[in-house]
Amino acid sequence: MSRIILPILIGVGVVLYLFWQQFDPEAFQQINWNKHTLFWISAAILLLVTRHIAYAARLRILSGKEFSWRKCIELIFMWEFSSAVSPTSVGGTAVALFVLAQEKLSAAKTTTLVIYTAILDTIFFIGTVPILVLLFGPNIIRPNLSSWNHLDGWGYAFVGAYSLMATYGTLFFYGLFINPKQLKRFLTWITGLGFLQRYREKATKLGEDIIVASKEMKREKWTFHFKAFLATAVAWSCRFLLLNCLIIAIVDSTPVTFPTQAALYARLETMFVIMAFSPTPGGAGFAEIVFGGFLSDYVPQGISLIVAFIWRGLTYYAYLFAGVIVVPNWVRNLLNRRKRAVNSKFQIPNSNT
Repeated sequence: MSRIILPILIGVGVVLYLFWQQFDPEAFQQINWNKHTLFWISAAILLLVTRHIAYAARLRILSGKEFSWRKCIELIFMWEFSSAVSPTSVGGTAVALFVLAQEKLSAAKTTTLVIYTAILDTIFFIGTVPILVLLFGPNIIRPNLSSWNHLDGWGYAFVGAYSLMATYGTLFFYGLFINPKQLKRFLTWITGLGFLQRYREKATKLGEDIIVASKEMKREKWTFHFKAFLATAVAWSCRFLLLNCLIIAIVDSTPVTFPTQAALYARLETMFVIMAFSPTPGGAGFAEIVFGGFLSDYVPQGISLIVAFIWRGLTYYAYLFAGVIVVPNWVRNLLNRRKRAVNSKFQIPNSNT
């Protein structure tokens, strides 16, 4: 519970502060809560479900179908919950490794699954962002930004975040598919410098994990990688399109045309690049602040908090509360499974045996 309370306090605290600073009662009264609103919010919920299923499909693909669909859906709930209570820059990787290890997945496959998942997410961003920049220009970063020469703080944050993402994505792709031993040597060398020495043991372990994962990956056919990336692309696209639907629902003047929605999609993907390095659990508070600034030309400031609150309610707080149900149930089943295994091991045969 302590892990849940902190992000809730941060997120709700920031929302209350922003409501106090920015909320416009007149703008709120102009929102038409009608069939149009209900339809597009329902579409957003459908995209949320689709996103969850896409992540479950990716998990099933990467696990070699060792998990049932039901188990994959349950594990994604736990993965999302662990991401919600961890800093966005860390994510739920550590928890995912632990959880998958308890599900009798081999150590090699567990390591491969978690590392490759992170690489797939990174490939999606470093591959699609340049395309969006070519199509929409610097305007995908901030409203009315017409030139790269006029970047502000958020613009530099985006360039820095994307550069960092592209660097480690390329590095780990090289290690996984080309030369894992060379990557291990590099990680060991760089963590031998100055203040990085305290990370040397972890870096060495990561290098060993990548060598194991690389051996696993070389056994897979191209269809395996295609299916895994397709599931990744669907999941991330649904994450962005969900916000498109919410904005259409609340701001009914938003044009439902392909150029407008494509430009909005591009802006949202840029926003998520910056959010990927949030220091707060699940981006709590940080996401709400970024949302208003990034989308001020699509969502009036007076009601941006309404959209942000519904968005975070569906995609963040819902997973926090779902975790309260799913995680204890999973732990209880795990303990019962261990108890049965111990009882079976030490069971005393009866006299008739």
